[in-house]
Order: sequence, then structure tokens, then C-alpha cells
Amino acid sequence: MSKRRNHDVAFKARVALEAVTGERTVSELAAEHGVNPTMIRQ
Repeated sequence: MSKRRNHDVAFKARVALEAVTGERTVSELAAEHGVNPTMIRQ
């Protein structure tokens, strides 16, 4: 079984800022950063 990944604060802030700007869709951001789209929406 795989271990859960822990993302640092800088990574979370960068992804959140990109999501808020609205230049790309949540799906595009999720694919680029390797996370689930639900995590970005939260």
C-alpha cells in the first residue's frame, strides 16, 4: 500500500494561487501538479 504524500505550505499556496487566478481549469492544474482535483477545490 502506498503512503500518503504530504505537501509543504509553499506548494499548497502556489497551487491555490493558480486556482484563484482562473487562468487554467482545476483539471489542468491537477494534472500538472499530480494531485486530485477535489484537493484543489477544497
